[in-house]
Amino acid sequence: MKPTLAAFQDAFVRALHGAAANDPRVAAFAAQPGFAVYRNTVFKGCVDALRANFPTVERLVGVDWFRSAALIYAQDEPPEDARLLLYGTSFPAFLAGFEPARELPWLADVARLDRFWTEAHVAADDTVLGAAGMASLSPEDFMRTVLRPHASARWAWFDQHPVYTIWSANREAVALPEALAWHGEGALLSRAGGAVTWRALGKGGYALLDACAAGRAMEEATACALEAEPDLDLGALFAGLFADGAFGAAQFPDDTAAPTPLPRKQSKTDGA
Repeated sequence: MKPTLAAFQDAFVRALHGAAANDPRVAAFAAQPGFAVYRNTVFKGCVDALRANFPTVERLVGVDWFRSAALIYAQDEPPEDARLLLYGTSFPAFLAGFEPARELPWLADVARLDRFWTEAHVAADDTVLGAAGMASLSPEDFMRTVLRPHASARWAWFDQHPVYTIWSANREAVALPEALAWHGEGALLSRAGGAVTWRALGKGGYALLDACAAGRAMEEATACALEAEPDLDLGALFAGLFADGAFGAAQFPDDTAAPTPLPRKQSKTDGA
């Protein structure tokens, strides 16, 4: 069978990552002293990309620790996309199983929020559904409405650790609270007005956004939120979510005239 360019490229990448070169063309390259230099350059690019994509993790563990961990990751997980801004999808999972990080059980979740920041930053443009777009609905119609989370919205709940407080303080380069309450926290990241923003999110807010993402109407979504957090202030929650542009569109009941959403577009340009 005639060798193809794709087969050569695959073999070349495998050789870069230490596999035996079974393609004679690749073996010829790998035997040259310059191949090791090229390999080091490739791995340095991967490590530098991870440093840029996970700045909060690096701030917490230090440059040397991070570089060592990133190199181990890069040797096993080559980029799947030429856009290195997207590199590191599985880096949080890697840290969760990384033995030197065992004494930092919250580190993988901090990495997850760094990844959320990247995903929010590069998410597709989307319209923003503001509170004004809901004002004309009766309470009954609002409860039958399905709100779709904004394309950039990313949210999570962390049961055991104050991950959001750790992440946000280090992302903003400010001191952690002196008396850090060691309990579960949630976070919501989204891109509003051209910049990625973040806020703390309670268990009820997390449950509500999950229900919205599953296509549930507000009656069921709010019930899920109150079940997760019985003393939740729904008014304050919706005010914060609409202020952050957490919703992109609404699906209204068939017999309801749909109000006009705010025709504001998100920009991928982030000044943060």
